Amino acid sequence: MIEISLPVTSVTAICAALILLMLTWKVIMLRRKDGVVLGDTGDRVLTKAIRGQANAAEQLPMALILMGLAELQGANGVALTALAAILLIGRGMHAAYFGIHGLTWRLRFYGMFLTLIAQLGLMILLLLTIL
Repeated sequence: MIEISLPVTSVTAICAALILLMLTWKVIMLRRKDGVVLGDTGDRVLTKAIRGQANAAEQLPMALILMGLAELQGANGVALTALAAILLIGRGMHAAYFGIHGLTWRLRFYGMFLTLIAQLGLMILLLLTIL
């Protein structure tokens, strides 16, 4: 059996799963509170929570795939860890905006900005490892 070790990707995936779990829990609680089975019934707070959860589900998989591939290819550990931290900080900021009603939109903006920076960095890092 081949042993594969991806510690940076593994820790990042655990943290990302925690963020997604918290966003999912928020949606579940809002749905239960108002008895909403499907959709959002026009509730802006629920709509916002649903989009926050969906955005995390849309962004995190590709970032984790890029990270795992870069780590498998032997990418620089310091660079990989820095990009993982940027990703998680960005996702945390983004999740806070969507999960806690009333927070400033700047968390969403800068959270997404950091997410995109991390993804771009991971693409470049992976590309550099395979060239």
